[in-house]
Amino acid sequence: MAMPGRAEPPGRLLGAGRSAEVYDIGGGRVLRRYNDRAKSAEQEAKIISWAGEQGVPVPQVFDATGPDIVMEKVDGPTMLADVARCPWRLFRHAEILARLHRQVHAAPGPDWLRAPFGYGDTLLHLDLHPINVLLSPRGPVVIDWEGAGRGPAEADLAICWVLVALSSVPGSAWQRAVGRAGQRLFANAVLRHAGLRVDDAWLAKAARFRMEDPNTLEAEAVRMGRMAARAAPGRGADAGPGADAGPGVDAGP
Repeated sequence: MAMPGRAEPPGRLLGAGRSAEVYDIGGGRVLRRYNDRAKSAEQEAKIISWAGEQGVPVPQVFDATGPDIVMEKVDGPTMLADVARCPWRLFRHAEILARLHRQVHAAPGPDWLRAPFGYGDTLLHLDLHPINVLLSPRGPVVIDWEGAGRGPAEADLAICWVLVALSSVPGSAWQRAVGRAGQRLFANAVLRHAGLRVDDAWLAKAARFRMEDPNTLEAEAVRMGRMAARAAPGRGADAGPGADAGPGVDAGP
């Protein structure tokens, strides 16, 4: 199908993130457009379709050309928005997010995906956190597969912890306040439910990985740098890595 022209917005803007904008183009479809127009979305479309074939809950992909993907419109709030609105659901959502990680990691990572952690043949999302989960009537749906890869599942969970615990949370003042109070609590709960041991050595690797991402904010990079510098290999995550990361590693922005 022909993509909407780029001279005018292709539809009603539904959301704008650090790497892409999403538009409602009607007919139960959305267009996700990379902010970097030189990038191709075809690889992400291929990854989403692959994940869906493996049983991961993802939107249906209809087309991809240049920086644009046309996908199924998934109705529902993000997990982050729902936690901010209903903080008593924090632990339930942490369990759901851990389950989604297990679903992703049950899928094989095809050899045409990048392997930034050097080994392993498990599918990795590499950005699976509450903003990238939509709570639809049919259940949670995982979105934003732009940076997916393959490797050890521990890497995906460590990145999730770093993003949840150390990122600056967008939204209203109320959402930011709830986020600051619950970031570490939520991140540790996800690890407890995930069923894998993710120690501080993994957190250091994840922090360094995210620091290289151009979408990471300066304040976040500072917190991640502290995490990477202080992490001591061999220290377990049983009690929650946020609890023993050492003084000076901020829990929020």
